[in-house]
Amino acid sequence: MSAPVEKEEADWAILGRVSGLFGVRGWIKVFSHTSPKENILNYSSWFLLRDGQWQEYKLKQGKLQGKGIVALLDGINDRDQAAELSGSDIAVRRDQLPEISPDEYYWSDLEGRRVITLEGVELGRVDYLFETGANDVLVVKGETVRLLPFIDQVIKEVDLDGDQITVDWDPDF
Repeated sequence: MSAPVEKEEADWAILGRVSGLFGVRGWIKVFSHTSPKENILNYSSWFLLRDGQWQEYKLKQGKLQGKGIVALLDGINDRDQAAELSGSDIAVRRDQLPEISPDEYYWSDLEGRRVITLEGVELGRVDYLFETGANDVLVVKGETVRLLPFIDQVIKEVDLDGDQITVDWDPDF
């Protein structure tokens, strides 16, 4: 564990969160946003958001356990210490992420973006994304909650600098 680091949103990519405890020796359950989910274990340092600051933890061990992931962090030696981490976001520095092509996006880059139709009607902001068997889905929260498939027929432009995603979508749907 190292000294806390100030929380600057642009510097971090949230890869998951501590979702619970596993055993009595300090292991934690991890809900991973990576695909495949075990890719979160590829990072030797995790930053956990605690009291508004990112705290660095070294990953000692991690593995698939049933349908989930469990991990042991350096300095976390018992269930009580692990319990203090429960609910914390897990992030890495954005510069640790693999390079992607210009037409690909990390989910964390899309979350919070404004979503507007081709006609300029604002539908809301991307709250989160999830996978289906066929495609990813944007959950857009505005006056109502909309589920928009992340496919070429719907997503017309992603403008990260302009903080918006333009979609071909009927606002009444």
